[in-house]
Amino acid sequence: MSRPSLRERLKPVELVGFAAVLAVFTGGIALIGTRDLQLSVILAGVAFIVALLVLAMLALAAGEPADPEDTRPLQDRRDEERNRDA
Repeated sequence: MSRPSLRERLKPVELVGFAAVLAVFTGGIALIGTRDLQLSVILAGVAFIVALLVLAMLALAAGEPADPEDTRPLQDRRDEERNRDA
């Protein structure tokens, strides 16, 4: 098994960072619009969680499968790999 590249290892940090930027932007817009700090912090937290979930789902959907010809469920492939290694 090969080691992941630096770009592959930093991908989660990029996703969390982008979600944080979106949360700060949302919190700033809410603070400007409402002048209520507590509400803007709450909206920023909600925006962070939603952005993180959406970005994670998009990252999973964009990933390439290991073998496009293999249509078996992932759990069956993992079980076969474990049996082969043992």
